[in-house]
Amino acid sequence: MSPTTAGPVLSAEGVSFAFGTQSVLEQVGLQLAPGEFTALVGPNGAGKSTLLRIVLGLLTPQAGRVQLFGVPPRRLRDRWRLGYVPQRPRLAPDLPATVEEVVGAGRLAKQGWWRRSRPADRAAVGHALESVALDELRDARVGELSGGQQQRVLIAKALASEPELLILDEPTAGVDAQSQRLFRDSLVHLLREHGAAVLLVSHELGAVADDLDRVIVLRRQVLFDGKPSDLADTGVSLGVHPDDLPRWLEELRPDLTENGG
Repeated sequence: MSPTTAGPVLSAEGVSFAFGTQSVLEQVGLQLAPGEFTALVGPNGAGKSTLLRIVLGLLTPQAGRVQLFGVPPRRLRDRWRLGYVPQRPRLAPDLPATVEEVVGAGRLAKQGWWRRSRPADRAAVGHALESVALDELRDARVGELSGGQQQRVLIAKALASEPELLILDEPTAGVDAQSQRLFRDSLVHLLREHGAAVLLVSHELGAVADDLDRVIVLRRQVLFDGKPSDLADTGVSLGVHPDDLPRWLEELRPDLTENGG
C-alpha cells in the first residue's frame, strides 16, 4: 500500500524549548519522509524526550514549529495515522483485558469504535501478535504478564493500527534478543508493505542497524543527520557493542559533525 502523504510525515523547523533558564532544545530542525526509517539518538539530557512531547502535541515549542502530515500535532484528526510507544509503560495490574483485546484496541481509531471487526482487522492484530512473539499468550490477562511482555503488548498495539508514522521511545529496553529480532522484522514489514515512516529513539540499535536510512544525533541541537555509514566512518558501530554508541555520544563534539543537520 502506498503512503497517502505526498510531503513529509513529520517536520520540525527552528524548534527551541527551555525549562526556566535551562535550554533543552535549540533551533532543532528535521524532516521524515514516508517510508523512511530514522533513529534519534543522544545522551541522557539531550532533549530527546522533550522533542517527542512537542511532536506529540503535549508541549508547545517556545520558538519554531512542528507539523504532522502537514498540520500542527494538536490539529491532527486521523489519530490512527500516528502510532506511539512510550518508554517503560506499565499497564494497570487489575486491567480485566486479554493481550488480544489490548492489541485489538489499536484498530479502533482506524476502523471506528462503532463498526464490527473485519477480516482485515483480525489479520492485522494476528500479525502484530506474531511480530512480537505473543501469539501463544493472546488469551492471557495483561496484568499477569511481566514488564517486558507488557512492553511487547503495547508495541503490538501500535503495529496493529498500521500507522503512517510510528514513534517508539526505547521500545526494546528489557526485551530479549529473540523478541528484538521479531520486532525488527515487524518494523521492516511496516516500512516496506505499508510505506510507513518510523522514528526510533533508542540506545540499542543492534537489531535494526542494517535497516536504518538515517541517524539523527541530538544534543540540544542536531549535531548529525545522515546515513549510518557516515557514522561508521567516525568509528561508531551501531549496536555491535551495546555501550559503544552511548559512550561516543557523550564525547560527541560539534566540530566532529560539520556536515550534520
